[in-house]
Amino acid sequence: MFGKNKKHTYASGPRELIVEKEPKSPISEQFRTIRTNIMYSSIDREIKTVVFTSASPGAGKSTTAANLAIAYAQSGKRTLLVDADLRRPTTHYTFEVGNQRGLSTVIVNDMPAGDVVKQTDIENLEILTSGPIPPNPSELLSSRKMNLLLRTFAMDYDMVIIDTPPLLAVTDAQVLSKVVDGVVLVTNVEENNKERLHDAKTLLEKADANILGVVMNNKNMGRKKDEYYYYYGTE
Repeated sequence: MFGKNKKHTYASGPRELIVEKEPKSPISEQFRTIRTNIMYSSIDREIKTVVFTSASPGAGKSTTAANLAIAYAQSGKRTLLVDADLRRPTTHYTFEVGNQRGLSTVIVNDMPAGDVVKQTDIENLEILTSGPIPPNPSELLSSRKMNLLLRTFAMDYDMVIIDTPPLLAVTDAQVLSKVVDGVVLVTNVEENNKERLHDAKTLLEKADANILGVVMNNKNMGRKKDEYYYYYGTE
């Protein structure tokens, strides 16, 4: 599935969790549209673990992942948002929590994830921040421990959303795309480079990833100034 996303400017500082702050807004409705499309994107198997990535930095993948996680939680799904960007993590800023322990701590110290998963003020939503930035992110994410964690999360939660680094910068997202149920590629239309987007899609295909769709940020689909729409179509 490929899609076009809203045009919206997010404030500086912590990312704007618009689905929480303005659940009845047209923009929040579009996140729910994407949630529905992901839920029905596969007939043969349930989609429970999804990687969010982009071709290049600045596409809005982390903001999209956080808001979509809230949309799932609001629908009654027990949801986990995992910050697997072990290079430039943002989830702890977004939710304004500490990051002394997180995903890297769990993998390196072989400790239970339940000890570091954090509750949020949003019902049904928990987060796993990145933890301290390690010297070897790709190795940690490709480890057997990470694979086991994802399988455990899929049993414990209704939906697991995983924020990862851009595809063309490092191999992290490509590594994880092999062991999750699907991948969503986020791009910023105003800064979109079709060649980079095509290269990112090629990398995912080489990893035999299940590409669920492309979310296009900053695409104004409305006729009126204050109308915002997503378009999410089939590939």
